[in-house]
Amino acid sequence: MNTTETASPRFADIDHWPTADLTAGIIEAQYAAIAAVQAAQGAIARAVDLAAARLERGAGRLIYIGAGTSGRIGTQDCVELRPTFNWPDARTLVVMAGGPQAFLRAREGAEDSAADAEQAFAAAAVGQSDVVLGVAASGRTAFTIAGLRHARAAGALTIGLFNNPGAPLGDACEVPVLLATGSEFLAGSTRMKAGTAQKVALNAFSTALMIRLGFVCKGLMVEMKPTNAKLRDRAAGMVSSLSGASTAASAKALEEAGGSVKLAALMLARKLARAEAEAALARAGGRLDAALAVRP
Repeated sequence: MNTTETASPRFADIDHWPTADLTAGIIEAQYAAIAAVQAAQGAIARAVDLAAARLERGAGRLIYIGAGTSGRIGTQDCVELRPTFNWPDARTLVVMAGGPQAFLRAREGAEDSAADAEQAFAAAAVGQSDVVLGVAASGRTAFTIAGLRHARAAGALTIGLFNNPGAPLGDACEVPVLLATGSEFLAGSTRMKAGTAQKVALNAFSTALMIRLGFVCKGLMVEMKPTNAKLRDRAAGMVSSLSGASTAASAKALEEAGGSVKLAALMLARKLARAEAEAALARAGGRLDAALAVRP
């Protein structure tokens, strides 16, 4: 079986390749990573729909668990949710083998501790309202598998991303997502092709999930908070696009709306005071497209 640990005969003498061939070969391998994600699109879509149904109830968390490279890739996806979508910090959790210090300094042996994962999930009271994503290139990382099994037994929705066919992680979760990237350019170095596939798959999952949950309107990040000059300009542009108002009027409405793109757009488009826009948005379940569609 061709796995992430398999040494490919094609790359057996890469240490003697010219530099141009080395870089070309490494880049070429990334196309295979994208193909692996495309083949898993159906499983990713199923994971999105199940996760949206679980999280739209309003209390659940999106929890990432992993070790080493896979854990750090999951962490990156998690931390981007707040600046991009204003997803609440209280509704995210990262459980990394070796603890927070493993984000910056590898602690490879930590991935073998099933007990650590079980203890972390028990302490976090993982339960039925939560969605847990386990990421492991090999698909046999004891830490990640134990966390998924604990979460599944507790009633959480469990999703597993892994790169080797037949790996036990696939049986540990409710929604297995196989990213079959095969052998690496550098045998066993899963920060390469396997890592690329994980990053793309997580981008697809989390972005589609936030869209399903109503955090995007007309292709715009309407939950984004304008916390610096660049983002204030972007927010004003979004409000202008959504309401048809001038950039100046949009910037003024943003100030009145406390920086909320949704409220500012609704205030201008429907000529509402802030309190009226807040009530209209609440009636629409927080979904701006639905609120904008209502006419007096």
